[in-house]
Amino acid sequence: MNSLPSRRRFLASLGLATAAMAIARPSLAAASDPPYKISLAQWSLHRAIRNKTVDHLDFAKVARQEFDIDAVEYVNQFFKDKAKDESFLGDMKKRAADHGVTSLLIMIDGEGQIGAPDEAARVKTVDNHKKWVDAAKFLGCHSVRVNAGSSGSFEEQQKLAADGLRRLSEYAATEGLNVLVENHGGLSSHGAWLAGVMKLVGMDNCGTLPDFGNFVIRRGDLPLEYDRYLGVDELMPFAKAVSAKSHDFDESGNETATDFRRMMRIVLSHGYDGYVGIEYEGGRLSEMDGIRKTKELLQRLQTELAG
Repeated sequence: MNSLPSRRRFLASLGLATAAMAIARPSLAAASDPPYKISLAQWSLHRAIRNKTVDHLDFAKVARQEFDIDAVEYVNQFFKDKAKDESFLGDMKKRAADHGVTSLLIMIDGEGQIGAPDEAARVKTVDNHKKWVDAAKFLGCHSVRVNAGSSGSFEEQQKLAADGLRRLSEYAATEGLNVLVENHGGLSSHGAWLAGVMKLVGMDNCGTLPDFGNFVIRRGDLPLEYDRYLGVDELMPFAKAVSAKSHDFDESGNETATDFRRMMRIVLSHGYDGYVGIEYEGGRLSEMDGIRKTKELLQRLQTELAG
């Protein structure tokens, strides 16, 4: 499928930026269309799913009925043993379709280090991910999200991660899918490092999923925090999805840790007009209320930043 949700890549694929106004796209069909769309990441409901107050199979229904959101991002942890279960995946697909919900991607964790120093381990990690690429294809997703874990020096980890990502992206390309890397700990939370990995991979279907909040490189007594605004700016040239991480809100409805207005201006400055996924991780508000607050903020900015 190789979904490319930005104006920039759309124009580049045609090699004719001067013809932009003459080319029609569904997302730009009307002047009143918002500058980006809103989706829901399943991790926003991880506590509810784990304590079984929300069933994984009802995720698409909850997204539509509780929040009027029409696109979702799955997390493999919630159906870990079902990647090859076509009956289960078929049920997921049908339920999403029944509620008019688009399945965008699967976030993959727990399948090994894509940049493992040992080649055999790296190849095994790539093989472990292939079943999720197949599952994403079955569900109608455009991408899988992976982690770029590795070890070694700055440059060594770049080369190792790029090798693993290239191998997986080559497989995903045969299915028409993208492989996206989120800033998700370790050097992947260093914007310049991950941007460098993308350049080393050099494949159109290998990109990034910038997360507003995951920019802590080392945890412990002296965690190193990378500038989140700089990091998102560095990752947006390769972005095919965006994660709006939220934790808490002030009395005006603004996120307390991230300036969403500043962040969305950075996102839009790169010509991105795809989905921005709500990923609420806070503890003060309930998951349901946190999702609603995040959506309200993103909708307010849709209006403010339009045009």
